[in-house]
Amino acid sequence: MSRPLRIGNASGFYGDRFSAVREMLEGGPLDVLTGDYLAELTMLILGRSRLKDPGGGYASTFLRQMEESLGLAAERGVKIVTNAGGLNPRGLAERLRELAGRLGVEVRIAHVEGDDLLPRAGELGLSDPRYGDPLTANAYLGAWGIAECLRAGADVVVTGRVTDASLVVGPAAAHFGWARDDWDALAGATVAGHVLECGAQATGGNFAFFEEIYNVKLLGFPLAEVHTDGSSVITKHPGTGGAVTVETVTAQLLYEIGAPAYAGPDVIARFDTVRLAEDGPDRVRISGVEGAPPPAETKVCLNHLGGHRNEMTFVLTGLGIEAKAAFARAQLEAAFGDAPPARVEWTHIGGAAPDPATQGEATSLLRCAVLDPDPEKVGRRFSGAVVELALAGYPGFTMTSPPGKGSPYGVYRPAFVPSGEVEHVAVLPDGGRVAIPAVETPGTQPPPAQGGDPTSSVQPPGRGAEVEPRSVDNPATPPAGETREPGETRFPGFPGEPGESGETGRIVRVPLGRVAGARSGDKGGDANIGVWARTDAQWRWLEPFLSVERLHELMPETRDHRVRRYVLPNLRAVNFVVEGLLQEGVSASTRFDPQGKALGEWLRSRLADVPEAVLGPPDGDEEPQARTGDPAAETTQNPEGVR
Repeated sequence: MSRPLRIGNASGFYGDRFSAVREMLEGGPLDVLTGDYLAELTMLILGRSRLKDPGGGYASTFLRQMEESLGLAAERGVKIVTNAGGLNPRGLAERLRELAGRLGVEVRIAHVEGDDLLPRAGELGLSDPRYGDPLTANAYLGAWGIAECLRAGADVVVTGRVTDASLVVGPAAAHFGWARDDWDALAGATVAGHVLECGAQATGGNFAFFEEIYNVKLLGFPLAEVHTDGSSVITKHPGTGGAVTVETVTAQLLYEIGAPAYAGPDVIARFDTVRLAEDGPDRVRISGVEGAPPPAETKVCLNHLGGHRNEMTFVLTGLGIEAKAAFARAQLEAAFGDAPPARVEWTHIGGAAPDPATQGEATSLLRCAVLDPDPEKVGRRFSGAVVELALAGYPGFTMTSPPGKGSPYGVYRPAFVPSGEVEHVAVLPDGGRVAIPAVETPGTQPPPAQGGDPTSSVQPPGRGAEVEPRSVDNPATPPAGETREPGETRFPGFPGEPGESGETGRIVRVPLGRVAGARSGDKGGDANIGVWARTDAQWRWLEPFLSVERLHELMPETRDHRVRRYVLPNLRAVNFVVEGLLQEGVSASTRFDPQGKALGEWLRSRLADVPEAVLGPPDGDEEPQARTGDPAAETTQNPEGVR
């Protein structure tokens, strides 16, 4: 039990690198290999697939991966835990047994079910007056069904919609014998699971400072060495591409989160207590995570069929770009007549450069997206109307695609049901069924936890706290004893502030990305933008600077949306949740970036007035430091240089 449990990841989404399963099994020692195949959009895709084939509804890619690698996993004694069961974990488990028999591989296969609430949607009040009954309705189960299957000797555990982190928490809980109320251990494993769940994003994928870790190898997938107290070390197999650093782990910790009190069905993990420290090359230790009992309600992912959508993109070239865009809009809107689609949205992308040396430099795009319950209205009737403008439109008229029929889209909606209403069941390798009871949660409200922004109306909850955030816009916090006039930003302790000598330092206007990294993503119809500073000095400047008001200024598209701001000092980070920016979820969003993946990079490209003293070398030679929560214990990251 003193040896850490080595848990790897081989999939961050349905469509991730096919060869990753074999790469992880061959790359080095593992005890458990996990694969995350589900997202809110994936559930919609699987729901539409199940309409055509009631026996489907699972991630078929996983079956093909197991055909290649199930024997290897059995030979090496590696257990497989995956949510590839999607809407039909029982069906996938049966297909795996057939596959194992055909391959002559002796493995014990179990599955977890009970997340599918669709048959009870009416009873549980999950229907929507606008869209009717949902297409999918799946509760986010926790880790204990997985743990029960593993304790019963399963070699492969297939689940439906469990939380992504449960794929790590379940094996750790089974291996170390954790109790249901070992909150800190469960919280630590949850944090490790959150780091692993998106695969190569923890090893340098989508990393703000990607140039620093670039190499020609494919990025390796991450693994966690989980210890009996729930602490862990994030690493990767030797010789694989990418890097595991304090900052790559920080970036993934900030991905698709909300309040620092990260709620799950097993535990509330306090992300404001996470401490990171370098533990050697490509090794980052996670420790100090505190946990609390989970909320009394379980989150449910609902997908409804919302209607049909289509889009066409006009190419605008050369002079008079704005006039050409206005002309195209007016012509198409006139073609709609008195019966336009229910929703018509225009997006103007890019601008022509002055004196363009290439046609690309002379070009921008005008995109029109339409949505309507009637497939005819957004089908050829719409795309054909665009094509009919070809010889009667602006000079240089062309499009990026031929006319098309359009496609159905889904609407995502979260809901909550009492945890006791969810029938969480572990189906063991011998066919036995074990019901997993919901956690009994105390209803006490403790004093505010550490680490939150004192100007917020909600602090991260401690043990027994309610977790559903009730926060408000959270402005920057002046240091104790300091007052600021409205609109004034001061940088105490930096050159540029009058000191005893009366000297004034220099303020320079540079992209925010010179001092900060960012990672953004979708939370249903909301978007999150996590921003971290690279050094302590940069953090002391960034935290008061990057308020909600400043975010509105730098990202004007957020001004019409409620924004919640959370501070995570141990990570030198702030996290923003922009409510409703992605409309009714990824499938229904008409934004050019419907999943919000590029919002962080847009923010980093905006210019800001920064004290020159905190910039560091422009070529990135200044090494950021590991975050331990103890400034005296901080050490320099990546001493051997860029990989």
